[in-house]
Amino acid sequence: MSTQPATVNADARSMPDLLLVASKLSKRFGGLQALSDVSFSICKGDIYGLIGPNGAGKTTLFNVLTSLYIPESGTCNFMGHQLTRLKPHEIAIAGIARTFQNIRLFSNLSAIENVMIGRHIRTHAGVFGAITRNRATREEERAIQQQAHELLDYVGIGHRANHLASALPYGDQRRLEIARALATEPSLLALDEPAAGMNASETMVLRRLIEKIRDDGITVLLIEHDMKLVMGLCNRVLVLDYGKVLAEGKPADVQRNPRVIEAYLGAGAGNHATVPGGDAAVAPTGSASDASNDDKELQ
Repeated sequence: MSTQPATVNADARSMPDLLLVASKLSKRFGGLQALSDVSFSICKGDIYGLIGPNGAGKTTLFNVLTSLYIPESGTCNFMGHQLTRLKPHEIAIAGIARTFQNIRLFSNLSAIENVMIGRHIRTHAGVFGAITRNRATREEERAIQQQAHELLDYVGIGHRANHLASALPYGDQRRLEIARALATEPSLLALDEPAAGMNASETMVLRRLIEKIRDDGITVLLIEHDMKLVMGLCNRVLVLDYGKVLAEGKPADVQRNPRVIEAYLGAGAGNHATVPGGDAAVAPTGSASDASNDDKELQ
């Protein structure tokens, strides 16, 4: 296992299979270096985990990948697109969709309307069609509605299609956000803490959904604090701490990495300790930046 997933790590993997290659991404907020020379690669078909203590820079990295933030330096290539040069809506058109750490739904719209909005970037009717309501526009709208119904069924909440988003149970709101992201027809689905606030049974349903999404040809990038979920689901894991890459590799190797153990459990942890989710699972203590969660680090 490499402790620095630099470009050599990307080159070691089959080039035709590479979907996303990030190289030396850095982002600063005033005096805070949120990301420092972060490099990694994701292959087609991966469920790629991104973990680290609170304040490690995980959501900042998501926001750089989706152009909500512009990095000071570094590059990110996705299927031939240089992401650092694109706007957020162009990122979505290129094939990257995301969910958010804090659920962001249109609460006063129904579940199906939320998903239909996600289809917007793949539609063709413009202002003229919206005004005249011509035949092509009406047919396209019917097709969008049908696709939205199918996606709600896909994530397991088809029976709640006409319920207001704000009235849905928490777990269903999470799945609705995933359905809306899938409506954009992504090649890479980036999930920011999708299991946050879920109980064990809801998390198991989520795990099966993520596996189904991967099996249906969509690569997944996952930020998650549930180490049992990450270690059982992801085939590769990247660990950040203080905005720097701590380790990258297979989950079992990452769990045993001394630097990762120290970041989660503190210096002096026993020789047989592992990060949470391992054989000696212990709740993470986080890094010194725990006072700032990933949402706060974005400010």
